[in-house]
Amino acid sequence: MKALQYRTVGAAPEVVTVPDPEPGPGQVLLKVTAAGVCHSDIAVMSWPAEQLPFPLPLTLGHEGVGTVAALGDGVTGFAEGDAVAVYGPWGCGSCWMCAQGKENYCLRAAELGIHPPGLGAPGAIAEYMIVDSPRHLVPLGALDPVKTVPLTDAGLTPYHALKRSLPKLVPGSTAVVIGTGGLGHVAVQLLRAMTAARVVALDVTEEKLALARAVGAHEALLSDASAAASVRELTGGRGAEVVLDFVGAPPTTAAAGAMAAVEGDVTIVGLGGGTLPVGFGALPYEVSVTSPYWGTRAELVEVLDLARTGAVDVHVETYGLDDAPEAYERLHAGRIEGRAVILPHG
Repeated sequence: MKALQYRTVGAAPEVVTVPDPEPGPGQVLLKVTAAGVCHSDIAVMSWPAEQLPFPLPLTLGHEGVGTVAALGDGVTGFAEGDAVAVYGPWGCGSCWMCAQGKENYCLRAAELGIHPPGLGAPGAIAEYMIVDSPRHLVPLGALDPVKTVPLTDAGLTPYHALKRSLPKLVPGSTAVVIGTGGLGHVAVQLLRAMTAARVVALDVTEEKLALARAVGAHEALLSDASAAASVRELTGGRGAEVVLDFVGAPPTTAAAGAMAAVEGDVTIVGLGGGTLPVGFGALPYEVSVTSPYWGTRAELVEVLDLARTGAVDVHVETYGLDDAPEAYERLHAGRIEGRAVILPHG
């Protein structure tokens, strides 16, 4: 089969031919319908060899949907032909966090060498993929696989990030979304669907701000040195109750802290390497700063249920498998509007 692999540290990913996978006991073979392209992959491909926690070559793609092609021995609950989404943050299934459904925070994954697909295990940008357990599959039903595949990360991650802040997003409150790309433009829609807050979007180009407005942002501002002051002016000096930073670079984390309200939440999702000092006087009183990771399987079910209501419409650009390297080039150059989706069989 064909697959997109990251094969050499520092090199661009390439489409190669690899053996067709076969499911072992307890595993599921998927015929991949669609796979998402994410900035996290670019971050991984920028690491030096000594930082990579897994060997190469690696088939990329941690957002995947497909149809069940074959079941390994002992697998129940699914049948060949079922349309499913892959829950990506695989864990051991039995530690304290996994027992709560929080496999994204598995306590033993590193110890046991468990990696998500596309981030250590063979991923979804291929004609077929192996899913390690049926518990990591969620039925798609009638959802469009192309529009749905980004929700497995670009939907689940912002959903998990903002869910903890829902009590603060009451009428009269303000939520700021920094970075309105793949995750951020979904976050704007989730905030509009789930809260009464005013939603302010920040990004560096007018094109991306236009997308933010199109998907529901009440205000859209350039993310520059004056962004924090602009948010404070919009809020009468009060600041934002919730700031979701999907960039995470030093300038954006600093701006997030500067625009947060007293008792506000600053949530750093992006992988840009920025940090935010916490201590008395460093931030407004009782500001909470957190850096979440992905989301739970139950939350993925909730995200897909929300999608069934029509509340979330992911903007996608589609590519064939042979054109997947170009999708990564465009993403790296900031030329993807919304999410790039690879169609391995289309």
